[in-house]
Amino acid sequence: MRHVGNCFCGAVTVEVTGAPEAMGYCHCRSCRSWSGGPVNAFSLWKPEAVHITAGAENVETYAKTPLSQRKFCKKCGGHLMTNHPPLDMIDVFATTIPTLSFAPAVHVNYAETVLPMRDGLPKLKDFPAEFGGSGEMMQE
Repeated sequence: MRHVGNCFCGAVTVEVTGAPEAMGYCHCRSCRSWSGGPVNAFSLWKPEAVHITAGAENVETYAKTPLSQRKFCKKCGGHLMTNHPPLDMIDVFATTIPTLSFAPAVHVNYAETVLPMRDGLPKLKDFPAEFGGSGEMMQE
């Protein structure tokens, strides 16, 4: 399976292949601030599944912390993805790849939510234990 997406102006093209490792929603303050929305829809991919196929010269990176290297187009400011080196995963924002059938399975960092969502999905206080979090579940 192959999906192609672009930044806001189209100067950068991103391709993902295969299936994401996980999809869901992040409620942390950093994701909210970066996305400009109350929640961020993520799709996590192994690094070898993500390729910038055009416009690499237009990609800039901002790293507030060592956990997240946020990538965006320097021409339009359009957000593309976030590399998470400690997790060995890349979060390609679900809206960056419009042909992906987004099927969220989890909420992470729900303790920080500003938009409670009653969708029946598991709500993790922070991250799953296998990603360094507590793995603690929260009520809807």
